[in-house]
Amino acid sequence: MGTAVDPAGSRGRIDKRRAILDAAFAVFAREGYTQAGVDVIAAEAGVAKATVYNHFGDKETLLRRTIADLAEQALEQNLAAIERLGTPGDDLRALLEDVGLSLAHCYCDDRSWTLRRLLIAEFAQFPDLLDVIWGRVNDRALDALADRLARLTLAGRLRANDPVAAAEQFSALLSAPLDKRTRLGTRDVPEDEVRAVVTAAVATFLAAFAP
Repeated sequence: MGTAVDPAGSRGRIDKRRAILDAAFAVFAREGYTQAGVDVIAAEAGVAKATVYNHFGDKETLLRRTIADLAEQALEQNLAAIERLGTPGDDLRALLEDVGLSLAHCYCDDRSWTLRRLLIAEFAQFPDLLDVIWGRVNDRALDALADRLARLTLAGRLRANDPVAAAEQFSALLSAPLDKRTRLGTRDVPEDEVRAVVTAAVATFLAAFAP
């Protein structure tokens, strides 16, 4: 006979793992990898120190899993926004502005900024972690955006001979002004200012790629 599975036990393990990852992100971001203590992470997660080691083995693995987890969350949010380009409707400009606003909100999210600062702070010790973000988020999101722009080009809605370049430029038109206005995430930007950035980005993009 097979061993019975305890749903409550599985749920408890998942909940503890989630709590540890959230606490680890907060502590790594606040104190840096070197100064971050597993005991502090455990305390913030509300679990025993041994529980952290049982789930992740060591502190470096915990850092890597934390960043990978955040990367997956960011990718999911970006792909959800980009997916809306699959049903363009009659007003492409309005749709691009809607998608652009969602992408801008993802980019300006506090956790996204904190993650980018953490990666920069730990780059010397863990340079390969940038590949996690570029590979799991940036590249996959740009590929998805390029695919949607290619489909719009085939439908005659855009004139993007190089959809990958068009996707990179659309992304840059959003992110570069936001970097400046937020001072690399150290200043909150009013919603009307974010919308103005998006409107200008879409206007510039369509000036280059409208048929």
